[in-house]
Amino acid sequence: MRNEPESYTYAKAGVSIAAGNALVKAIAPLAKATARPGANADLGGFGGFFDLKAAGYEDPLLVAANDGVGTKLKLAIDYDRHDSVGIDLVAMCVNDLIVQGAEPLFFLDYFATGQLENGVAERVVAGIAEGCKISGCALIGGETAEMPGMYADGDYDLAGFCVGAVEREQALVGATLAEGDILLGLASSGVHSNGYSLVRRLADDKGWKLDRPALFDPEILLIEALIAPTKIYVKSLLPLMRSGQIKALAHITGGGLLENIPRVLPDNLHADVDARSWEQPRLMAFLQAQGNIEPEEMARTFNCGIGMILAVAPDNVADVKRDLEAAGETVYQVGQLRNGSKGCTISGDAKTWSALNNWSATHNG
Repeated sequence: MRNEPESYTYAKAGVSIAAGNALVKAIAPLAKATARPGANADLGGFGGFFDLKAAGYEDPLLVAANDGVGTKLKLAIDYDRHDSVGIDLVAMCVNDLIVQGAEPLFFLDYFATGQLENGVAERVVAGIAEGCKISGCALIGGETAEMPGMYADGDYDLAGFCVGAVEREQALVGATLAEGDILLGLASSGVHSNGYSLVRRLADDKGWKLDRPALFDPEILLIEALIAPTKIYVKSLLPLMRSGQIKALAHITGGGLLENIPRVLPDNLHADVDARSWEQPRLMAFLQAQGNIEPEEMARTFNCGIGMILAVAPDNVADVKRDLEAAGETVYQVGQLRNGSKGCTISGDAKTWSALNNWSATHNG
C-alpha cells in the first residue's frame, strides 16, 4: 500500500494564523482607546492614515523616530513582567521626538516571536497603548511576526516607530543657545531602557535574587525597581516648547549624560554639569556599588537619575522650573553652558557618587 504524501500547512510549520487573528481582535479596543484628532486608530488595513490638518497643523515639519527596548526585554521575559515594556518602547521614541520640538502623533509597533502566545503579546500591546495615551499619540498599526526557529522559546523582540510634527518656526534646533544658558535636569524613573546588558551581567555575576526585596528599599522587589518603565516627558514639556522658553533638550539614553548632552550643542559650546546638584538615586548607588563602577563609567552608561536635560535662558529658569514642577516633574539645576569645544564635562567631589577623590569626566564631540 502506497503512503499518501504528507499535506503541509502553515500551522504544521509552526505559524498559527488563527492566533494572529485572535490577537488583532483582542488588541483592537486597546488601539481605539488611543484615538486623537487626526487618527481614528482602527486596525486591520495595510497601513494607517493620519490627517495633519485635523490635528491642527498649518505648516508642519514631520519628525520620525524608531527604537527598541534592548535587553531589558530579557528581564521582562525571565520574570514574567510584560506589562510595562510597551511603555518603555513608546517612551524611547516619543522622548526622542519631543527634544526636537515635535508633538508625537502616531505610533506603530513590531512584535516578533517564535511562537505567538496571545496572553503575553496582549499584555505587551496593552503597555504600548498605555504609553501612547500618556504621550497623546495614536496607536494606528503594527506588525506581529510569528517566526518559528528565529527565537528561543518564550523570547520576543520589540521595535517601535513614531512620527511627530512641529510647526516649522517652532522646530528645536538649538540655534539660540549661548554661553551662560542654564541646564535643568528632570528626574528619571529608574534605569529607563539603557544599560541593561551591564545590569544583567551584574545580576548573574553577583547572584542577585530579583524576586526578593531590594537591599536599598525593602518596600519593593528588586525586579520591580529594575523593570520600572521609562518616564514619558511629552505632556509636561510640550507647552514650554511651544511658548519658546526651552532652547534645547537632550534625552538621556545610551551614552548617558556624558554623550547625549553634546548632541544638541553647536560646535562652540561646552556643557558643564555638577554631579553634586542632585542626589544620586538609591538604585543607581546600588548598581555602582555592586559593580565597583567608576563615576566616569556611570556618567556614560546610565542616566544617573536624570532622564532629560533642558537648556534655558537664565531669565526663564524660575518660570520653567515652576511650570514643570506644577506638571509633576522633579527639576534640578545641574549646570550651564560655556564657550569652548563642543562637548560635556561632568564633575564631582570625593563625596559624589562614592568617589574617593575629586573627579571629572569629559566627552568631546
